[in-house]
Amino acid sequence: MAAPTLSRRCCRAAGLWGALRRARPPGTRHVHERPQRARGAKGLLAAQCERGLFQDVFPAQGADEQLEALLEPGRPPVAVYCGFDPTADSLHVGHLPAVMALLHFQRAGHTVLAVVGGATARLGDPSGRERAREPLEAERVRAHARALREGLGRLLENHRALFWAASGGRPLGRAELLDNAWWLGREPLLDFLCGAGGRLRMGTLLSRQACQARLRSAEGMSLAEFLYPALQAYDFLHLHRHHGCRVQLGGADQMGNIMMTGTDVFGITVPLITSTTGDKLGKTAGNAVWLNRDKTSPFELYQFFVRQQDDIVEKYLKLFTFLPLEEIDHIMEMHAREPEKWGPQKRLAAEVTKLVHGREGLESAKRYQKITDGGVSVNGIRVTNPETVLILGQHILKNGVSLLRIGKKNYYIIKWLQL
Repeated sequence: MAAPTLSRRCCRAAGLWGALRRARPPGTRHVHERPQRARGAKGLLAAQCERGLFQDVFPAQGADEQLEALLEPGRPPVAVYCGFDPTADSLHVGHLPAVMALLHFQRAGHTVLAVVGGATARLGDPSGRERAREPLEAERVRAHARALREGLGRLLENHRALFWAASGGRPLGRAELLDNAWWLGREPLLDFLCGAGGRLRMGTLLSRQACQARLRSAEGMSLAEFLYPALQAYDFLHLHRHHGCRVQLGGADQMGNIMMTGTDVFGITVPLITSTTGDKLGKTAGNAVWLNRDKTSPFELYQFFVRQQDDIVEKYLKLFTFLPLEEIDHIMEMHAREPEKWGPQKRLAAEVTKLVHGREGLESAKRYQKITDGGVSVNGIRVTNPETVLILGQHILKNGVSLLRIGKKNYYIIKWLQL
C-alpha cells in the first residue's frame, strides 16, 4: 500500500500563514505533477510522514507536490529553520521531535538553522497559556540562550559522530546555530513597524485562538505578547532574505505563530509529546525531562524511556530514532514473543541517550541500570541504589577488603589503600 501523501494526512491550515504572503509574481511555477522516483524509494516528506514526525504542512493546498519537487535529490539544498525559546537553560524531551526533524533534513543534505529566541523569549509566547509569563531579565535570557546553543551543538555533534553514515557519497547538510537577538536586537522599532508591521493584518492576528482566549480572560493580553507572532514572522523574513530559508518547523501548538513570506515557502509541524495524563511535557507543566545532564542525569533520561508503555513505545521508536521502519517492525515482533525482556523500551532508551549524552553517557546509564536491577552486590549485600555510600564494616571489611559481584559470574576483590 502506497504511503499517504501529506495532503491527505496533513490537511489543517492556520490563518496567520497568509499574513505575510505577497501575491505570486508572474512566471512563478506551481508544481502540479509529482516527480518520478526510483521504484520503492520514498522522498523525505513521505518517509517522515510515515514515521509520524511530520504532522501538518502549510499551505494545505498543493504543498506536498511543491515540497517534494523542491526537496528532490539532485536539486540545491534547501534551508530549513526551527526556533527554540530560551525560557530555561536546557532543552527537554518535548523539544526532541523538532530536533529530530532538523536532523532528518540535515541527513538529506539540506541546510538546517537552529534559531534560539534570545529576543522573543523576553516577550513570552502566549500560545496555550492562561496568563502572561513572568518577565525574564535580559542577562538571564542571554545566559539561557548560550546554554541552549551549547545543547543544540552537542546534539548536532553526537549525531554527526555517532549516527551519521554517509551513503552513496552524500554529504551531511550544513548546520548553523543562530540567535534572533542578533538581528531583532539591532532592528529599530520604527523600521520594524513601517516594514514588516505594514504587512500584518489586525484581523488575522486577532483571530488566533490563543489571542481570542486571552482577550476573553480576566487578565487580558499585553501588547508584548500580542506582538510575539509578529516578531516570529520577522524571523522567517530575515532568514528568508539572508539564508534563503524556505521551510519552517515547529511544534503542533505553534500553528498560529508560524507565518510565511514571499513565494513558495512552507511550514511543517511536528507532534507534541505529552504525559500519560495528556499534559504537554515541558517546564510550564513542571514535568520536563531535561537534556542537560546537570538537570536530568543520563540514567534518569534512560529510565524515562525504559518505562514507556507498549502502546507508545513503537511511536517513540519512529519519532526519536533513526532506525529503519523494517527494523522497528522486527523489534516489535520480537517484543510480542518475549514481552518480559522489554526489548523496544531498552533500544529506544539506548538510542536517545546516545544521541543526547554520547557513548559515555549511555555506558554510564547502563552501569546505573545494572545496579538498580540488583545485578551488583558488595560482600554479599545486594546494592540497588547507585548513590549508595559505602560503609566501613558493612561494605568495607575491617581488613580493608571488599568483595564485589557484577552480574552472575563477575567477581572482584577490592583492596582499599586508605580508609
